[in-house]
Amino acid sequence: MTAIVESAETSELLAQLTTMVGREDPYPRYDRLREISPVVRADDGALVVTRYADCAAVVRDGRLGHMPADVLAFIGLPDWAEHPALRDLFTSILTINPPDHTRLRRLVSSTFTARRVQSLRPAIETMVADLLDGLAGQTDFIERFAFPLPVNVIGELLGVPAADRPQFQTLIRNWSQVLDTITPAVLATADPAATTIREYLAALADQRRAEPRDDLISALVAVEEEGDRLSQDELLTMAGLLFAAGFETTTNLLANGLVALTREPGRAIGDPALAVEELLRYDSPVQLVSRVAYEDVELGGVTVEAGERVVAYLGAGNRDPERFAEPHRLDLARPNNAPLSFGGGIHYCLGAPLARMEAQIAFPALLDRFPDIELGTPERRDSLTLRGFTRLPVTAR
Repeated sequence: MTAIVESAETSELLAQLTTMVGREDPYPRYDRLREISPVVRADDGALVVTRYADCAAVVRDGRLGHMPADVLAFIGLPDWAEHPALRDLFTSILTINPPDHTRLRRLVSSTFTARRVQSLRPAIETMVADLLDGLAGQTDFIERFAFPLPVNVIGELLGVPAADRPQFQTLIRNWSQVLDTITPAVLATADPAATTIREYLAALADQRRAEPRDDLISALVAVEEEGDRLSQDELLTMAGLLFAAGFETTTNLLANGLVALTREPGRAIGDPALAVEELLRYDSPVQLVSRVAYEDVELGGVTVEAGERVVAYLGAGNRDPERFAEPHRLDLARPNNAPLSFGGGIHYCLGAPLARMEAQIAFPALLDRFPDIELGTPERRDSLTLRGFTRLPVTAR
């Protein structure tokens, strides 16, 4: 059996990943953690895994689930349910477990279908072309392309009017802070943001209940299967999560992907599907997930005891040399690629097909229009869980 390592070096490496310096380029630190041991113990007691096989097991093994929301009470947040930002996240499909997760996933999957996603392709192609028209010259790629494209796509899917969509960038960014850290200062901005989002979606759902349209909000209002349907609270929680996840990670995919393409040789995109998988692998928009063991599980050659928390660094698994040849090299035609960026198992990202389609349309069109696009000095987002930028200056001509 492999020994669980807990040392001054592993503590320092994990501590560095909480700093802006460490987050700017976490990959050498991931490599070192992987070299030290498949499983290391963090200062808070969590077990950390960085190998591809172990990260894949964490997201796919049904014996490892999300922590029950009530666990928040035992880590200093007994009033967690009174915080809208925490309540809306920790009672959503993103973090709940079966059987509640199974029921909600079944209901939403009946409305968020592949056919509905594919029907957006012509609209996405038009949006990309229009946004590229406004990208010429010196501008901010986040503001002019990486944010408006996915927010308009998910807004179109859900039925959020175009004029209302821009406000959600700040609102959802403030709300999603709780994925990285939960402090009074974070909650002071996250809670009002979550409340504003919920109130907006409640009003929109009421409109669609009275006058249904061909959009996802209307479908969620009407969904029913075998006598089951979403409650109002479930509907609003689901709609808020879909809206947040629908553009937050895709914005990061587009920005991270552009940086990779401009900094690494061989930016020519042959097969868009292969290229997007490689961009997802190379610099994942989601870097880590956490689970708790519901029974003893062998992981990385050690026994994870029931009740122990496990953190899987997906970004590290995506750069594991045991799984990927020359993992630090960008290879847009990499064969047999299978990045962990969208998770796996029952919690596999519901919006993955939509994010992939947006990127597969966007990157070829972008490089065809601006093959010599140049980067300025980007501003890194202060987050590791959701890896991306707050500002990405470019010169496109």
